[in-house]
Amino acid sequence: MTIDSATQSAVELLHQLIGTPSFSREEEGTAAILFAILKDRGVAVQQNGNNVWARNKHWQDGLPVILLNSHHDTVKPASGYSRDPFVPEVEDDQLFGLGSNDAGGPLVSLLFTFLHFYYRDDLPYNLILAATAEEEISGANGIASLLPELGEIQLGIVGEPTQMQMAIAEKGLMVIDGEAIGKSGHAARDEGINALYLALEDINWIRNFQFPEVSPMLGPVKATVTQIKAGTQHNVVPDRCDFVIDVRTNELYSNWDAFTILQSNTKSILKARSYRLNSSRLEEDHPIVQRGRSLGLTTFGSPTLSDQALMAFPTLKIGPGDSARSHTADEYIRISEIREGIALYIQLMEGLKIEQA
Repeated sequence: MTIDSATQSAVELLHQLIGTPSFSREEEGTAAILFAILKDRGVAVQQNGNNVWARNKHWQDGLPVILLNSHHDTVKPASGYSRDPFVPEVEDDQLFGLGSNDAGGPLVSLLFTFLHFYYRDDLPYNLILAATAEEEISGANGIASLLPELGEIQLGIVGEPTQMQMAIAEKGLMVIDGEAIGKSGHAARDEGINALYLALEDINWIRNFQFPEVSPMLGPVKATVTQIKAGTQHNVVPDRCDFVIDVRTNELYSNWDAFTILQSNTKSILKARSYRLNSSRLEEDHPIVQRGRSLGLTTFGSPTLSDQALMAFPTLKIGPGDSARSHTADEYIRISEIREGIALYIQLMEGLKIEQA
């Protein structure tokens, strides 16, 4: 299969995916499409929930395993679309449609990269393709539910729109619910303890606090209060104030470390919704990073979260498209970007040598 024919087939597949709504937890339609195209091309494809996956034909026990992963769920359409988000439209080099950029383009590029290598019997590694669900919500039935079935993996290539540059670090995410407790009273009299004021003291501290350890690749940890709720009526001093903190950690702090620092410096009761989405980092001397550099690719740290956070093995985030287009109205990817994505994925894999752990 030539790069041009692979690109044409990848774009045709992406048309089908765009035309099939696949919100997180509702990916049955796109899972069926992905399963069918792999089966039609002779792949021994498997399915776990809405996760579709396959191993290369000439799997050899004892070789290191590389996972090619991207997701086929999407967010709901942003307000402001000027065209139908479920009708793929091509204008010049641009393919418009919901999920085209995040992460349809990376997904179809990885799928046809997998097909390029599927029948090879001389690979120095094994390959797994996994087109997974629920990435946009870090859901339990996405990659997290599939990984135990896949066995030991030495390297993951995660397809997300990075303009085909190498994201070797990624910030983690932790969402914290805060609760300030006061005492109700009549607003006309000097009574009660205003929970809203207590919360504002903590919020002000969070706003001004800087975590001391700054990552050269990812920068500082960022904690941002994004929601607040208090009070029942105008003349009652609120006895409770709830707020939400969005925390983006670098690799120098685990989510638990960051939570401990925040809780020890605030009076409100804090509760993390989860600690599992930690920051990730791939060493710059890893063979795939060196291979990418030999192809002229650059490295950077990504502020956005992906399924990398759920993988306890080395991972590289790279894919066609631009993260700035993700979740926006009139989302699009360039067809030339898909072509470049397939070509560069193949070049990254050719001659790559990684060690069995």
